[in-house]
Amino acid sequence: MKLKLFIFIILIFIFSKTQAYAFENSSKSSAFFASEVKKNEANDEKIRILKSFLEANNSPLSSSAKTFVDEAERYDIDWRMIAAISGVESSFGLAIPANSYNAWGWGVYGDNVIRFASWDDGIATISQGIRERYMNQRGARNTYEIGATYASSPTWAQRVEFYMEKIENYIALNPSDGLSISL
Repeated sequence: MKLKLFIFIILIFIFSKTQAYAFENSSKSSAFFASEVKKNEANDEKIRILKSFLEANNSPLSSSAKTFVDEAERYDIDWRMIAAISGVESSFGLAIPANSYNAWGWGVYGDNVIRFASWDDGIATISQGIRERYMNQRGARNTYEIGATYASSPTWAQRVEFYMEKIENYIALNPSDGLSISL
C-alpha cells in the first residue's frame, strides 16, 4: 500500500510539473506571437505610408515599399532612410543613370556607374552598405555621421532628414491617403 501511495504521489508531482511547464511555455509563446503580430502590423503601416508617399512623388520605387521596410529591419536601420537618400540623390528614382536602378548615387563618379539588377536589388545593396560600411566600420550613428563620408555636399544629411520627416508625417498631412474608418 505504501508503495502504491508513493508512486501515486510521484505521478501527481510529475504531472503538476509538466502542466506548470506547459502553461509557462504557452504564455511565453503567446507573448512572442502577440509581439510578432504587433511588429507585422507596424511594418504593414510603414509599407502603406511609404508606398503612398512614393506614389504621390511619382516614384518608380513605390512598388518596392515592402523591400525598403524589410531591408531596414534586416539591417537595423531607420525604415525611412534609404528611401530618403533616394529622394536627395535622384528625386526618388526619377533621375538616374540609364538602365542602372541606382537611385542613391552609389558608386556613381562621372562615367563610372554601379548598376543594380532591380530596385529591390539596389535597396538591399544600399541597406547592407549603409549598415556595414558606414555604421559598423566607421561608427556612424545617424544621418549626419553617415553623410560626412557618403556625400560631398555639406547639406546632404539635412536634406535626407527633411525627406525622412516628410515620409513620417505623410499620412498625417494627407488624411485622404489614410485608411477609411467604417463601423
